Amino acid sequence: MQFSLRLAGAALVSFALLAAALPASAARIGVLSNRNADVVANDFAAHFSGHAFTAVDVSGGPPDLASLLAAYDEILLFEDNLFQQAPLVGDRVYQFAQSGRPVILSTFYEQDRSDRAGVSLPTPHGWGLLESIDPNTSDTIGASTAPRTLDPASIVAHPLTAGVTSLFANKGLAGGNQAKPGTLVVARWAQPNANNQPDPAIALRLFASACVMHVAIAPDYSLYGTFGVDFGGDFYQVWKNAFDYGSGNCGRGWQVPAITDAMLAALALLLLTLAALTLRRRAAR
Repeated sequence: MQFSLRLAGAALVSFALLAAALPASAARIGVLSNRNADVVANDFAAHFSGHAFTAVDVSGGPPDLASLLAAYDEILLFEDNLFQQAPLVGDRVYQFAQSGRPVILSTFYEQDRSDRAGVSLPTPHGWGLLESIDPNTSDTIGASTAPRTLDPASIVAHPLTAGVTSLFANKGLAGGNQAKPGTLVVARWAQPNANNQPDPAIALRLFASACVMHVAIAPDYSLYGTFGVDFGGDFYQVWKNAFDYGSGNCGRGWQVPAITDAMLAALALLLLTLAALTLRRRAAR
């Protein structure tokens, strides 16, 4: 009996190791925006394998939380032009983040943030509760048309910067932020923000439950310019890193992968072997 228990324990350990060795399932990423969510979802799907992208138009308001949790492992939230539903969308994305699901923010999120005060745009609507956990405040102006280039000396070794050495946005559509206390900035733009302070290009705020990233460049840049001319460098690598980091639970350890048919078959074989060995030992007594 002790032999069988030891064997059972060894089998379960082997099965656990098998499960842990498997890669995490591809992340289901909801691309939320009031405009161009479909452009981003299609563009990223064409450049990345291993993740699934679904456009979600939130111009009329957000889906309910249960729907978001059932459909997506991560959310990418951005906007293109201000929209009145931003506070409700922000509240819903806050709830999604607090559930433990990663959130990635991007341009022009900062232009609808409640502290953006630039006179060139209408009064911002704010992002509700999401502003309490986002990595950056607005620099009061937000992303502009001024060109942005990544400062290579600012790059911090991190999963979000793996393979990243350059990034540029010749038409602007990037930057315009200021890091909050407690935010980890892993790369900055070479150009300062409107307050003549460092402008975060890639930033992260990590809580016990929530993981919120901010990639400060327009994800729908392909709609406004040509890759390699108007925007480029490691643009797609930056985004891939963010999605990969989110699918790995933001460095807090891989979540247990779903049990596949192959894993179930392996477990069944182990249990049958244990049963056969137990019966054989009983018959030999």
